[in-house]
Amino acid sequence: MPHATLKTGATLHYLDTAPQSDQPIVIAIHGMLGTGEIHLRHVINWLVGKGYRVIAPTMRGYGESTPKPRDFPPKFYHRDANDLLAFLDELKVEQAHIIGYSDGGEIALICVGTQPDRFLSVAAWGAVGYFAPEMRPVAQRMIPGSAWLKPDEMAIHGLTDADAFARGWVRSVVQMIDSGGDISLSLADKITCPVLIMLGKGDTLNPLSFAETFLAKVANGRLQLFDCGHAVHDEQTEAFYATLEKHLANSQ
Repeated sequence: MPHATLKTGATLHYLDTAPQSDQPIVIAIHGMLGTGEIHLRHVINWLVGKGYRVIAPTMRGYGESTPKPRDFPPKFYHRDANDLLAFLDELKVEQAHIIGYSDGGEIALICVGTQPDRFLSVAAWGAVGYFAPEMRPVAQRMIPGSAWLKPDEMAIHGLTDADAFARGWVRSVVQMIDSGGDISLSLADKITCPVLIMLGKGDTLNPLSFAETFLAKVANGRLQLFDCGHAVHDEQTEAFYATLEKHLANSQ
């Protein structure tokens, strides 16, 4: 898989599945501790089977992308979104659908609010665009990272300190919450493409009320709930496919 060196200072490793496809491009963004291959491989395969060209970058600091180690400065979601938009510039992608899982969904929502004319549609799951105060204790339970970060994940992403990784993410997320919780909420009224947010009813990190706050500011938004937790695409795969297929088909 190739790499793209960006004007933002990042170099992103990426998967490009079907460069000759005449169908619209789908940009697929993974979540924390993932890559396109790790988090979204079966979704990518399914989309390719439907005729889409899928481009799945690995965000900075993860997998083979640099700089390392992966860190979490204030507004890191916006830094990732800037990387993604620069990545599309580098690949000369003028317009595309964008989908994102978890942190990747937050990045996708920022992108469509920042450059609305560039995207045909956005679908995000495990992401809500807004972090209310009640998320604070949920996020803080991510510490210590050594309690949940696996050795193989550490190796894949070149991490040496699980607790430092978790503290960095929690510190920045708590700062976002304490500053009003705006991830992409202030951009929501600028989004012109169809928006689909998919949530598991058991997703404790992304409750329904957060998504409703975001979608209330979107001109063309829809929420779909599933009987599962955070990873809708893995836990309710067929229902997820059906929902995403309809969304993409209606957004050409």
